Amino acid sequence: MSAEEIAQAFVQHYYTTFDSEERPSLASLYTESSVMTFEGQQFQGATNILGKITSFGQIAHNITTVDVQPSVTESAMLVYVGGHVSIDGDSPIQFSQVFQLVATGPGEFVLNND
Repeated sequence: MSAEEIAQAFVQHYYTTFDSEERPSLASLYTESSVMTFEGQQFQGATNILGKITSFGQIAHNITTVDVQPSVTESAMLVYVGGHVSIDGDSPIQFSQVFQLVATGPGEFVLNND
């Protein structure tokens, strides 16, 4: 798979899961060294990151842009996502998010930074 195909598949899986009741299953995408920064606060490790993202209410993402760039090694990539998000049924607002995906094996990636 190309980097673009991997990024598209990741984004589809991540946001479909995030927007559902299955949000806690995203834990498998994070390691204990993964870091998420949200509104100036850093969360490290799968448990802390999941604690934050499961605290959000009902979320609905509409993805309009996915861009992928190579990262520091061949086994890593940066994925930029843009679109609109609706929180608890409110009017959609614009959002963007950047992920660093790192390969852990053939066809397997984890979120290093979110």
